[in-house]
Amino acid sequence: MKTIKGLILGSAAGILAVGGAQAADLPVKAKAVEYVKVCSLYGAGFYYIPGSDTCIKIGGAIRIDTSFNANAYDTPFWQGGAGGSGAYTQDYFLTRERINLTTDTRTATEYGVVRTYANIQFDFSQNRESIAGGFTEVDYAFIQFAGFTFGKAVSQFDPQWALSKPTISSGFLAGPNNTTGLPQIAYTASFGNGVSGTIALENASPYRNAGLYNNSVALVGPFGSNTSGTYGVSSNTFTGNSYGGNHIPDVVGNLRLDQAWGSLHFGAAMHTITPTFYSNAAGAAGAHADDSYGFAVNGAIEFKNLPTGAGDSLKFNATYAKGAAKYAFTGGTTDTSGGGRFAKADANSIAFGYVLDGVYTNGGQIQQSEAWSVVGFYEHYWNPAWRTSLFGSYSAISYGDSGNALLAAAFAPGRTLGSNNGTLVGSTNNFDFAIAQIGSRTAWTPVKNLTLSAEFTYSRLEQKLDGSLTGLAVSGRPTGTYAVQNQNLYNGSVQILRSF
Repeated sequence: MKTIKGLILGSAAGILAVGGAQAADLPVKAKAVEYVKVCSLYGAGFYYIPGSDTCIKIGGAIRIDTSFNANAYDTPFWQGGAGGSGAYTQDYFLTRERINLTTDTRTATEYGVVRTYANIQFDFSQNRESIAGGFTEVDYAFIQFAGFTFGKAVSQFDPQWALSKPTISSGFLAGPNNTTGLPQIAYTASFGNGVSGTIALENASPYRNAGLYNNSVALVGPFGSNTSGTYGVSSNTFTGNSYGGNHIPDVVGNLRLDQAWGSLHFGAAMHTITPTFYSNAAGAAGAHADDSYGFAVNGAIEFKNLPTGAGDSLKFNATYAKGAAKYAFTGGTTDTSGGGRFAKADANSIAFGYVLDGVYTNGGQIQQSEAWSVVGFYEHYWNPAWRTSLFGSYSAISYGDSGNALLAAAFAPGRTLGSNNGTLVGSTNNFDFAIAQIGSRTAWTPVKNLTLSAEFTYSRLEQKLDGSLTGLAVSGRPTGTYAVQNQNLYNGSVQILRSF
């Protein structure tokens, strides 16, 4: 009995010893997982980056567009090609898909909030890319610190609501607008009660550089070919462009008032026009016209909380520019083919014009253009899910007697012009012109951050020219004589946008 009892006690002691050894070998208990924490300091969607005091917000959107009787993003057919000539061979619709990704970080410091922001776009546009192609663009990339902004951001010339206009179209001439942002160094001072002021140096090339024409060389015609038909490659590289290097940044300033009822904005800019050398031996070797200094001013107002309904808004903007045409005569990110060239034709007539900062000739100085625009937007919410906007604009440019004479010489008989421009006969030789536009968009948001919308736009290209262009080659139509007359354009777009 004693033997059995000893065996049992010995076995128990052995089991306890083994269990104790196994317990000693167990790993130390892991620390609690550090979950991502919500950062409520800067609004919804921000989180603390684990292990830091920096808050980050990651967002973006997918945007699907189809334009009818227009180029991408509802840009009217008012440039060279089958669309501008109204040819049977034009595309009746065009599709584009865009992926948008954004990052926004904020860190509180003794100097205030340090912010970084980036916006990257991935696009596919039918007939522009291969079937599985596409392109990438960086619309914004900036750092803000102690009142300074460094990098690619909204121009300080633009009103604060520049990116919230109630349209689909990039072809609506909506006044100052740089959806892609401009490289800049800016300082903003806040004076209290919603009043602030900003001074900036902005790299405006190519966004703000309209063409500059030396009439001693060939000029791309209404439907002539273009050295570079896309925005952003360089400072409007088109046949006849005489812009030189980017010597001085644009100096831009603004004063702003932001209140619950809306906002006020006043902006001003100085713009430098730098020419290339004269095209032949006009004076000493390497001679050129002097740099010319243009300017632009604008005023904008926004009204919120209108008595017509919750969420309704009314916006107005007016701009005047001398020697800085693209501050006034501009839309979204879509530049027309060649130096702001506008052209629209039908079977027997054509309207065309150029948006240029200035015109000069060999041995002469730059004759600056004058441009102005007025724009209005109204948006009404029928209910939280449905809203309709009405928008309109009028943009005009003039060259004066000297500038018109220089432009007319490019279309005189016997001139060798680019791509069969034609000869202008029986005309007043007045190249002043304007574009009037009116449109409407209706948008439906069935669930949060999902919007379906449709838009219609009417445009009219008005000009002071008359007479006719003879020997003109028009894309998709026979070479011949076309009466110079005003032209109308109609286009529309549908879009689905999912933000996150």
